[in-house]
This record gives sequence, C-alpha cells and structure tokens, in this order.
Amino acid sequence: MKGMTAGNFIREIVEHDLKSGKHRRVVTRFPPEPNGYLHIGHAKSICLNFGLALEHGGVCHLRFDDTNPSTESVEYAEAIQADVRWLGFDWGDRMFYASGYFEQLYEYAVELIQKGKAYVDSLSAEEIRQYRGTLTEPGKDSPYRNRSVEESLDLFARMRAGEFKDGAHVLRAKIDMASPNVNMRDPTMYRIRHVAHYRTADQWCIYPTYDYAHPISDALEGITHSLCTLEFEDHRPLYDWFLDNVSVPCHPQQIEFARLNLTHTIMSKRRLLELVGKGHVGGWDDPRLPTLKGLRRRGYTPEAIRAFCEHIGVQKRDGVVEMALLEHFIREDLNKRAPRVMAVLRPLRVVLENYPEGRVEEVEAVNNPEDPGMGTRKVPFSRVLYIERDDFREVPPKKFFRLAPGQEVRLRYAYIIKCVRVVKEARTGEIVELRCTYDPETRSGGPQAGRKVKGTIHWVSATHALDAEVRLYDHLFVKADAGDVPEGQDYTVNLNPSSLERLRGVKVEPSLAGVQPGSRYQFERQGYFCVDPDSAAGRLVFNRTVALRDSWAKIEKAQQDG
Repeated sequence: MKGMTAGNFIREIVEHDLKSGKHRRVVTRFPPEPNGYLHIGHAKSICLNFGLALEHGGVCHLRFDDTNPSTESVEYAEAIQADVRWLGFDWGDRMFYASGYFEQLYEYAVELIQKGKAYVDSLSAEEIRQYRGTLTEPGKDSPYRNRSVEESLDLFARMRAGEFKDGAHVLRAKIDMASPNVNMRDPTMYRIRHVAHYRTADQWCIYPTYDYAHPISDALEGITHSLCTLEFEDHRPLYDWFLDNVSVPCHPQQIEFARLNLTHTIMSKRRLLELVGKGHVGGWDDPRLPTLKGLRRRGYTPEAIRAFCEHIGVQKRDGVVEMALLEHFIREDLNKRAPRVMAVLRPLRVVLENYPEGRVEEVEAVNNPEDPGMGTRKVPFSRVLYIERDDFREVPPKKFFRLAPGQEVRLRYAYIIKCVRVVKEARTGEIVELRCTYDPETRSGGPQAGRKVKGTIHWVSATHALDAEVRLYDHLFVKADAGDVPEGQDYTVNLNPSSLERLRGVKVEPSLAGVQPGSRYQFERQGYFCVDPDSAAGRLVFNRTVALRDSWAKIEKAQQDG
C-alpha cells in the first residue's frame, strides 16, 4: 500500500524502531468500541493502523473494546466489520475482543490488589468526584484507601459474585491523589453493573474501565505501537502505569495523533446519536452524515476515502479540514470510473416541429472520455425531447449561450436546434413547452457537423425517458464550525434546512433501466450520482454524491499560480 504523502511523524517512529532493532515486526490495532457506527474520522485511524502495518510487513488487529455492556451490541460490531472491509482492509484471523480477556483482566486486578496498588472503594460516585479535586487543587484520599489487602481481595471477589448492587463499590488503582494529572488520582478500574453483555451474557456483573482494559489488551496481543487520538495524551501516564505494575508479556508504546475534524459536520458520537435519535436525519446511513454507512450510500468510494486520508497525513495538533477537500477526492476518483449518462432534473418539453413524427434514431454517446476503454452507447433521439428548464431563458441575460427565442444551441451528441416559439399555460403564464426546429445537416458525420454554436446542452427523448427521483444533498450544517453556538443554544440551530432537496419527475435516459443500488454515474453537466437502495423495479432513486464544481481544485490552482 502506498504511504501517506503528507507529514506522518508516526511512520518515522515506526521506521526508527525497526532499524534500531527495538521491534522486528510491526503490530498495530484498530480498537473501536461497538457502541455506534464508524465515521470518516475512524477511517483515518483505520487507514493509519492498517496502512502502517502493511507498509512495513506487519499485521493489524481488529479489536472491539467492549467493556461497557449498556451501550454495545452485535449490530454495531457487525457494522464495524463491514465498514473496515469496505474500506479495503482485512484482519484475517486477528479479530479480538476486550471481553475475551475478562478473566485475565480480573486476575491482573487481583495482582494489583495483592501488591497494595489497588483497593476497593465504597464511596459513592458523587463522593469520588468530590474527593478527586480539580485541575488546580489536589484530591484527597478516600477513607477506604488504606483498606487491607485481604479485605479488598474479599470485597472484590464478592463484587464478582454479584453480592452488591450497582454503585456499592468500585475497584481503584492506588497511585497519587495529589498528582497534577487528574487521570492519575486513583482512577477506577472496575465498576458493578448488573447488565448483560452482548457476548458474555450474564457471566459478569463487574466490568473493567476502558483506561484499565485497553493497555492490558494491547500487551496481551503484543501490540508494538498503540495509536490513538490526542484526547488520550493525558491518559498515557496511566497507560504506562498499568503496564509497569502488572506482569504483562510486553509494554506497547502509546502514540497520539490529531483526530480528523471536517467543516460543516460533526464527529461527536454522542451528537450523531442525537441527530439520529431525534429524527434530524433519516438514520445512520443518511447520506448527509459523515458515517461510513452514510458516505457509502451517498456514493463515496473506498478508494477516494483512502486517497483523502493519505493526502491529509498525520499531525500532532488538532485542526479542521475543509469538506471541499474530501469532495475533491471523490470527484477525482469518480471522474475516472463513473460512466456518463444524460438526465434532466427539472424537465422542460421541447417539440422539434420539422422532425418527422414517429421517427426514432440513435446517436452515439461516449461513456467516459477519461477512459476510452469504456466504449460508447446508443441513445434514442426523437421529435419530442426534454431539456433542463434552466437551459432556457425567454429573456436571456448577456452571455447566456443556451436556448432562447431565436437562439441556437447544440444538443449533446446530436443536432443544432433553434427555438421558434414558446408555449405557455394560459392561466399562470408558466412556460410548458418550446417549439423548435432542428438542422438535419448538423449531426455527427453530416455535412454541417462542424458548424459552431456557443452552447451545448443535454437532453433525453420524451418517448424513451425513464422517470426517476433525485435527492440533492448539501452540507448538514450551514456553519463551517457546526458546534459553534452562543451560550445556552443547542448546536442543532446550525442545521441546514436545505440540506436535502427531493426532485420527482426527473427524466433519465433508458440505458439506466435495471441499474443496481450502489452504481455510480456522472449525470452530464449535473454532477455525480449513486443509485440509492430505495430503488426497486419500476422506481429509480438517485443520490447526488457531489456536484461537478470543484472549489478545492480552484483553490489549489490559485495557490500554485500565486
């Protein structure tokens, strides 16, 4: 796999470790919690962890850090596997679960108690918060901190046996309540939760915290480089403390990197849950969401996402990436692979008065000018057509080179036509039909095929067109910083009320009959579109993946020219 082209300080660390002999083989892991669906930010981590391992001849594990049974499910675990595979990565036989280590984690906790480095605390959750102190004031010892080893061992065993109610006790590491790092102030290792786990059922009623289970799981799997996002930087001393104080087989190195933040959307799992739960979007696969399910339904390709992640690289400081950059990469990818077709989103009927009634001919259309190997197709042409309503102006502005009364335009792959009359609805004055003439000499191969006009527009034959629904998507949030709201206001005030527009009565060329969900096309002059799963026999539904205009490409060109 090709490596990241932007800065990647983690690659430098890995290569140094291999050259120095610190490690002979790179072992990384992608460790999602199965409590939600993956989003584009997770894609960056997936590409980084799997990519570095592949690049250096190592392996990457898929591990579910499933230590919170209240929020986890088989549904999420299976969806995560599907998303990782869709991105193009395979963990082989290296799929693991933190829940698979529950017995070993329990034994290591017993070891810490025996060493006098962990104790059972009987303070309530609120009391523990009060005793912890603040960022500027040290915490104070729990009155249970000096419990004897024997008493803590007994209580911990009884916690496991289910003798106590939720919240009655917790197991805490005994570190330093005066530490300037709040994470080191006797953090909780185990809590009582009488909740069935999606894998272990009712086998356990005590569950390890993420901060305790994660480093131990890394060590049990022989992870060499434990890559995580910057919010875990202050947790690294705790990660190392656990590994230094139990008899694990190795000590992985935790390395933090900046998470991916995109404009006009949110990455917070909690807020994504709210958007779905409160009906602001249609579900986890809503094409407006940054979830991989949503991006896949919208028509994004794994190749485009991998190229995007490769381009942005890995940084040590948080930043925000323009959504336009992600859109640039999907355009680049689809430009090479998507077949071209003609579709009229807002149809206006055109009758060619001098074209023989009942006559149908076929014009040859190029499937993709970027790939001659994709060949051509035949498109039917007849007396009655549909064109885009925006391609006509009764009173055209200056430099309007499309159709207008007395003005000529070329129909893509076909003839030059001239508008000779406008038909309007008597009551409303709305334009309902254009009467035009065509020049039979101007078709490809004809004697006037090279005659020049300033405008070329797309069309479909009315007799042969298929009806379709098209869903036009825009940014989910109107503000680039979606979470930036005044004090006391909810972030949903920034939701874009025009993020979805449904167009019905769209006319598409007949070559799209029978297309399969997930198929991607460029609608000429309109953008890139994907067949939605809602499509069925006799019903075509397309999602616009991205428009044709590439603002990021223009920005890059301006920077280069400057």
